[in-house]
Formats: sequence, structure tokens, C-alpha cells
Amino acid sequence: MSRYLTGRIGQAIVVVWAAFTLAFIILYLMPSDPAQIIASGGLQGDAGSEASEQQLDELRAQMGLDQPVVVQYVTRLIDTATGNWGTSYQTGRPVTEMLADNLPPTFAIAVQGLLIAVVVGMLLGFVATYTRFGPLRQLLYSLPSVGASIPTFWSALLLIQVFSFSLRLLPAFGNDGWTSTILPAIALAIPVSAIIAQVFGKSLRTMMAEPFLDTARAKGASRLRAMAVHAARNALLPVLTMVGMLLGALLSGAVVIETVFGRQGFGRMTVEAVNAQDIPVVMGVVVFSAIVFVVATLVVDLLYPLLDPRIRQTLRPPRRLLVKAA
Repeated sequence: MSRYLTGRIGQAIVVVWAAFTLAFIILYLMPSDPAQIIASGGLQGDAGSEASEQQLDELRAQMGLDQPVVVQYVTRLIDTATGNWGTSYQTGRPVTEMLADNLPPTFAIAVQGLLIAVVVGMLLGFVATYTRFGPLRQLLYSLPSVGASIPTFWSALLLIQVFSFSLRLLPAFGNDGWTSTILPAIALAIPVSAIIAQVFGKSLRTMMAEPFLDTARAKGASRLRAMAVHAARNALLPVLTMVGMLLGALLSGAVVIETVFGRQGFGRMTVEAVNAQDIPVVMGVVVFSAIVFVVATLVVDLLYPLLDPRIRQTLRPPRRLLVKAA
């Protein structure tokens, strides 16, 4: 098990390093001058001011931009690994502090959206597989495709129109209390629940054709019990894999959702940083998103042996090795 865990952690580190490297190549080698951005309205907040070439050179020296690209890369990589993620060009605040301030609102709608998506998606996939009424089954099979094809911003605008403007049940914009998170969470959940429904439904149909389901039915289990107790547990494995990957999709979807709903959070901060070419903040967003993705994937990988006895068996050392050790 320790070897399995070590391998997964090693893969996670490689993924984060690759994300950092790709972001560095794209952002730090693009034709923009961070010193010019700061001098023209960044840290000083003095938009429209003009700096002399000597002042720009001094800024580049302070930021290490006068060093060769390789030196900049290694320095930035070491700083990031040790927790020094730089300072925002626009606000002058540490990037880690900005991430800590903007993450909770996004985390609230992302977690709610994921919970809604898992419950709705699995319920839809289960009912579609269980029902024997042909028209209802075809309708339920078609819903995930419809949900996955609807643009997130369109479903968000539709939710605002119906529940905020027409029914006046929920607030449309802002970060005002838990009620303001409901509509953004639902908008995030719609495409994710569609994917989960497709994956879970297909996996459940595959499990229903396995011989162990026939054995369970022969022992007296009803069709509902056989699906809910025996088939559903084994069908969860592909869903867990998707949940680990979809967590990153929820963070990226927050960029659109928080813009539509006028919420301040991780996504809104990302949009503002990209528009302002705030390279340290964008780098921080990329690295943090990669860390979230690999941690979620690692947790899913560690849950596999708990759900599937076959995986536990492959992780155990051979019996002859246990005998020699004894």
C-alpha cells in the first residue's frame, strides 16, 4: 500500500510541476512587460502615469526580470514550492492572501454544486436503468445529453429570470448569505450532473449483466435490492473517477458563473487578473487549480481499494513474501 501511495503522490507532483511550467512558458514569455504594467497603474494605483526607462529598469531588477529566462524559471519554481507565490501587480497584496480571501465564496458554490450534481446524476442514472416503461426510459436517457449541451451562462441566466425576476424567491446577484449561493450552485451542477448520470447509468447497466447479479437474484433479492445494494456499489467506481476530474471543471465553471451572478470569488479574481495581465495572480490560480485537481484525484485513488476488493488484493504482497517475512 505504501508503494501505491508513493507512486500516486509522485504522479501528483509531476502534474503540478507540468502545470506550473506550462503557465510560466505562456505567461512569462508573452510580449508584455510587467514593469510597464506596474508603472502605468499597478501597485501605485496611478493609472496613466508614465515612467522613465531608468525607473522601468529598476523595477525589472527588483522583480528579477533582468535575469535569464532559465534563472527566472528556477527562482519562481523554488519560490512557489516554498510558499512564496509572489505579489499582485494590481493590488500589491500577496497572491496567497488573495487566494485565501476569494476561495471561500467559490468553495461554497462548488461544494453545493458537486453535491447536487452527484445526487441528481446518480438518481437519474438509477431510475433510467431501473424503469421498464419504455417512453420514460427514453426520456431519462435523453436528459443527460440535453443538460451537457446547455451552455452554463444560458442556464444561469434562465435561473435568474425564473427564480429571481419572475418568482422573486432567490437573490440574483451578490454574496449576500447562503441563499445567494443556491442559483449559482444549481447552474454549476447542471452540466456536471448530466455527465455523472451518463457515466453512472452506463456503468450500472454493465453491472446488471454480470453473473453475480444473477446469483443475488437467485438467492431471493428483489430487482430493486440487487441494483441498489450489489450493482450500484460496483458502478460507483467510474463515478468516483469522474468526480475527481469534475472538481476542476467546477472551479473553471466558476469563472463564468461568478461573472453572471456578480459574485466576488475565485473565478471573478481570475477574470480580473487575466484582463489586467497580473501574472503572479494568474500563476497562482493555475498552480492552485492543479493542486486541487491532483488532491481530489489522489483521494479518489485511495478510495478505490476500500470499494473494490479486487484492487485491495492486487496491493497485497505475495503470500510467499509474507511467509519469508514471518
